[in-house]
Parts: sequence; structure tokens; C-alpha cells
Amino acid sequence: MIMGLRAVNTCSLIRTASSTPLFALQCCFGHTKTLQFSGYIKFGFQPNIFRSESFYSHGSSIRSCSVHSLVNSVMEELASIRRRKRVCSAIKLTSSGELLDDKLVNQVLEKGLLLEFKKDSDRVLLAVAQRPDGKKNWMVYDQNGVMSSIKPQQVTYIVPGVENFDCTEISRFIEKAQDNLDSSLLEFAWVELLENNKSVTPEELAEMIFGSAEPLESYCAHLLLSNDEIYFTVLETKGSRSLYGPRPTTQVEELMCRKLAREAAEKDLHEFVQLLKSAKAMPSHAKPSKSSWIVEEKIQQKIESLEAYAIDACKSDDQRKTAGMILKAMGMAKSASSAANLLIDVGYFPVHVNLDLLKLNIAMDHSDEIISAAENLVSASVDPDKTNRKDLTHLKVYAIDVDEADEIDDALSATRLQDGRIKVWIHVADPARFVQPGSTIDRNAMRRGTSVFLPTATYPMFPEKLAMEGMSLKQGEVCNAVSVSVVLHSDGCIAEYSVDNSIIKPTYMLTYESASELLYLNLKEEADLRILSEAAACRLQWRCQQGAVDTATLETRVKVANPEDPEPSINLYVENQADPAMRLVSEMMILCGEVMATYGSCQNIPLPYRGQPQSNIDVSAFAHLPEGPVRSAAIVRIMRAAEFDFRKPIRHGILGVPGYVQFTSPIRRYMDLLAHYQVKAVLRGDSPPFSAGQLEGMASSVNMQTRVIRRLCNSSLRYWIIEFLKRQPKERRYHALILRFIKDRVAALLLVEVGFQASAWVSVGRHIGDEIQVQVEEAYARDDIVSLKEVI
Repeated sequence: MIMGLRAVNTCSLIRTASSTPLFALQCCFGHTKTLQFSGYIKFGFQPNIFRSESFYSHGSSIRSCSVHSLVNSVMEELASIRRRKRVCSAIKLTSSGELLDDKLVNQVLEKGLLLEFKKDSDRVLLAVAQRPDGKKNWMVYDQNGVMSSIKPQQVTYIVPGVENFDCTEISRFIEKAQDNLDSSLLEFAWVELLENNKSVTPEELAEMIFGSAEPLESYCAHLLLSNDEIYFTVLETKGSRSLYGPRPTTQVEELMCRKLAREAAEKDLHEFVQLLKSAKAMPSHAKPSKSSWIVEEKIQQKIESLEAYAIDACKSDDQRKTAGMILKAMGMAKSASSAANLLIDVGYFPVHVNLDLLKLNIAMDHSDEIISAAENLVSASVDPDKTNRKDLTHLKVYAIDVDEADEIDDALSATRLQDGRIKVWIHVADPARFVQPGSTIDRNAMRRGTSVFLPTATYPMFPEKLAMEGMSLKQGEVCNAVSVSVVLHSDGCIAEYSVDNSIIKPTYMLTYESASELLYLNLKEEADLRILSEAAACRLQWRCQQGAVDTATLETRVKVANPEDPEPSINLYVENQADPAMRLVSEMMILCGEVMATYGSCQNIPLPYRGQPQSNIDVSAFAHLPEGPVRSAAIVRIMRAAEFDFRKPIRHGILGVPGYVQFTSPIRRYMDLLAHYQVKAVLRGDSPPFSAGQLEGMASSVNMQTRVIRRLCNSSLRYWIIEFLKRQPKERRYHALILRFIKDRVAALLLVEVGFQASAWVSVGRHIGDEIQVQVEEAYARDDIVSLKEVI
């Protein structure tokens, strides 16, 4: 077959080893030859001058020929044919392609040979053999000027025709070889060899494509073959020599398609990396918006791969591989934190992105279907218990919660009876008036398990319109509720109770701060609030007599108004759970839980009865510790986990009550809503919708989701407290209580001003319960690092 002529920078003359190079004659007469393969057409050209250069080991010489006429061309080709015949006489092939009488097959290493060896899995180097090193190894001097010992099996090629090669010429030899490399030459050789069903050695290929099997050309051919992934495959390897065969056409076409796809992908990757680098260099206010990264599909796929990598949520190996390649191209470690930092640097993630929120895949928004269903429920305003509600609108009703609360689901009333006993009402919002078990809204609430309260946002269990407008208690408006009334004996135990569907009209919406202030002022017109406080104190005393454990401590709330900003404002509040208003509310909630457990037991209602064993807690063992956060922290550390029974009440030792059912937050907690479903069915005279077994199954999944959300809330709160500490003046001092010693003089501390626990070295002589002063040396929220130093 006649080989085509490809125009290359070196203007090399391409010859075949098996046929007369007639294409040279065609070029001289102005003809062109066309070769078509796999949809790609390559054209021969009509160069005025053809030049080939050869590099030799004993110095260098340049052979050049200028083709000015047909005669000169023919004479040059005749000389070339004679040289090829001499080479071919030493290299013969059988029909199967096996090597015959090849003097290089068993060539041993000798001093001065130029060889290629494998340094490691990723590098091959060119070197000159220097001297033996032991029985088998050889010392070689490589292209980097390094002398090292190699094993014979590391040698991948011995350049033929070289003796006593000058080590100083290695770099120049490599440079010349690189200048002559053109992988497209392999295509022409492949066509010729495939047609004749022949294999080839590097030296034979050199003769075919360069017209010479001199050292430089042979090494170039070796490099082309050993690095080729398309046209040739290794048929046999003996020592440092390899025999190559042409791949079948179908395989080449497939490999070519893969190569083109890979090159296109590499181009896309390069362009994407440039986008990242450009965005990274921009100032914060000028960085591209998140939406701009998802306009084009190719860019969107890559940015989403990085996002998935950052939150350990890759859906496929391809996505993980893509993210890894991007990070490598950016010069970054292949880690989730690197991906997250990169996305922050380019503006895709905000500076204070909540990675845990993304990792846990917490539902933040409600679907359009759920929102539409919720709006229909509000507009329909159907009350199945309308004829069975007790009118309690005459009562003064106090709703006490944090100031930013949107879902108000409980409120309180109290009065003193003629016999001196106290009667209290715990009014609970009635979401079961709207939502039926098994409905679309109910199933959605069950999947969520609870509302999510983060410093940066609130994600309600129910759609906002339904939770805020339909279910929530509102000041000055008539609201549907489930009211639990309780008459207390003078010692705080329950004398009598009732559970009713009701209508109420909340009088006050108070924060804990304002409620505490009203209690402190002791106003005559707010006598009902004072009665509630008295009832709470009485209940606390009674519970303690029943073995309750006081775990009141400091509780921190953080609200971040503009979390998307690089420097958002942080509002931090520290609440003492022993505060009168907080005591009042918590005691009434516990009282309601005890009543519902008693009611459920009497009516034989399957409910999520909650208990907590106390057998391992000896409160007297902590009597030496100061009351408050120090003692509470010690007790909490040894408390056992809560338990559930869905058939009958179980003792709640920590609260000091014989039974307990969470009932007062049905808008925020699905377990409370389950209790409402069961109780309201009985109030209507129906059977409870769920058996004990069904409740247990539902509670299992809900509690699992609740634990996940609790961890999320705790980690988010901790992040923003650390960020708050980071922004405070370095010289600021904090009061800290020593809660316990971790090891030697390393103590667990509670920073009183921020309600935050951390550890630090403390001086000799300090004891548990002591108050010391500390300063914050370092605070890094993203890495969860806080370093404290005691101020002596």
C-alpha cells in the first residue's frame, strides 16, 4: 500500500519498509494522495523541501536533502531503499510476527549503553549504564544527573546502535526526540501494517515513518509505540524489547471515540477550572451568584459534583472522580473540607454555609402540593369538635415563650378556689382539628418529625400558613384548644383533673423576660400570674419529694439575622432555666404530661408514654457540688436514656412523676401530635386511630429523625457561639465555672456569659465548682476549635 504524506513541522519524509515510496514521486509531479479513515481525511501536500535530521552517539551529523527536481528525488529514494534493505536483512518477521534472529532480544547491559528505565509507576527516565552493582543490578546516570542502582527488569528499552554514550548529551538527545514526535504518524503505519497483517518493532517502525533506524529515530519510534493507546498493542515482550501489533479497526474506532471524548472532557475541565480561579480571585461582592453556576448544564454537573463531595453525598463514582479531578487541577487536597472551602471561595456557598444541614438532607421547604393542601385546610375552616367544646374565653390566658416564637402552641390560666386550693389550666393548640391521621399533611409532618430551630432559620413541621394562621394560639382572638384543668392539693399533688376540647381567648403573649418582670413587680391586677408561680413552686417541691432530679442549667439561644452575609450580625441570649418564668412554664408542662399519662391509663388509650429510669442516680452523692449548672452537669452525665411504653405509663424518675406523655407542642413535635390524635378520638367517643404496635413503629422512625435534628441544632448552635467568641475583643475576660476535670489540670468549663462549654488548663489548687476568669486565644467555628487560657 502507498503511504500518505502528512505535513508536519519537521517536514519528515514518510516511507514504507515494504514498498517503493512512490508518493515522493507523486509529490514531485504535483499530485496529492488522500487517505480516509474513520471519518477523518488527511491530505498529502507538495513541499518544496523535505528534510530529515539524525542524531548519533559519536557526536552529531546532519543529513539534509533538497528536492529541486525529479532526478534528485529518485536518487535520494534509491539510496534510502538500499539502507532499508540492510536494516531489514537483520530484522526478519515470520507470518505470525514472532522475532527471528534478533540480536537485541538477549542483549545484556554494558557500560555506555543508552537505556530507558522505569523509575516508579509514573515515571520513566533515560540514562547511561555506568558499572555493575552486585550480581545483577547496574549503576546508571540518568537525565536528571542522578546516579542510582537499577534492576534489569526496570529497563524498558535499550537504544540500538549506541556505544559509550556521553552522559552530558542525554538532555539534548531527549530534546531532539521530543521535537520529532508526532503521534499522527502512527495512523499511517497502522493502516499499512493492518493491511499486511504484520507486527512491528520500534526499529522497523522507525524505518517506516522516518526512513531510518538510527538511534534517535528508533527511540522516537519506541516512544510513539510505548505511549500509544489507540493503534498498537504489545504482542510480546522479551527483556527490554517489545513486539507490537496493529489493533483491529473496530477497536481503534472505539478507542478513538474514547480519546476524543476524553479530550473534550479535559477541555471542559480546563475551562471550568479557569472559571473557578477567576471567581476565587474576585472580591466578595463581585463573585458570581449561586444561580449563575447552574445555568449551563456542563458547569452545573461539575459544581454539583463538588457540592456532593463537600457533604459526602456523591451519588456515583463518576461524580466523586469529577470532584477529585477538579480539586487536583486547583492544587487542593482531595477532601470534603477542601471542596467546601473552594465552593465558599468562589461564592457558591456562603461563608457560613451550614454543611451539616446539607449533609443530613433536612427538608427546608414544603412542596407546592403540601402548601396548597395546607391552604385549603385553612380556608375550609372545618371544626369536627365544634359542638363539643367548653367555652373558657372568660379566663385570663398567658402565653409565655421566647420573643421570636412564631408557633404558639401552649398557654396557661390559674385561679384560687374557695377552699384555698389552686386550679390551673394548660391550654394546648389543637392542630388535630385540621389534620387527619394518614392525610398528605400528616405524612409530611411525620417524615419531618419536628420543627427545626436553627440560629439562622426555622423550618416548621407544618407549612407556615397552616402553623401560624390556623393552628397557633393568637393574642386577643378566639382559638380552638385542648385544655387540661388540674386542681392541686396544698402539697402539689393532683387532686382532680379534666381534659376537654375548648375555645379560649389568649390575653397576653409574654416573653420569659417580661413574665419574670411581671412576677417581680407583683402587680395586683396580675394575680393570676402570681397564682401560677405559686402552683409551680408547689409542684417543684412535690416532685423533689418524689425523687425528681433538678437539672436546671444555663441555656443559650442565638439568632443570626443575615446569615448569607460574610459578617452577619449575631444576637446571643443566655437563659437560666432556674429563672422564675422558665420554672413556671416547665412545671406546668410537666404537670400536663403527668395528667395525660393518668388520663390515658384510666381510659386505656395507647399513647407514647415516656419514662426515664433513675435507679443509678444517687443525688446525695452530688450534695457537695454547688447547686445549679455544676451539679446539673454532673448529674446529666450519668443519666440514662429515656424509654417508651405504648400501652401503659412508666415512671419518669428524673421528673419524679409516675407517668409522662409529651402533649404540649403538637405544632412542633410529631410525637405530641400522635398523642392528640389518640386523645381527641376518645373525647369524641371513637376508638383511637392507632394501636400500641402501630404507635411503636411510627415512634421509631420519628425518634430517629428527631435525634438527627437534635444533633444538627446542637452543632449549629455551637458553630455560631464560636463565631461570636471569635469576634469579641481579644482582651475580653469571661467568668467560667469548673464543671469537672478531664485529665490532670485540664478542666471542662462553662463560660457563664455565653452558656458554652469548653476545656482549658487551670492552675494548681482549683476545684470543681470554682469560678475562674479566662480569655479566648483562638476560635475557629468551621474547625470547631476554641482555645481558652486562664487569667491568673
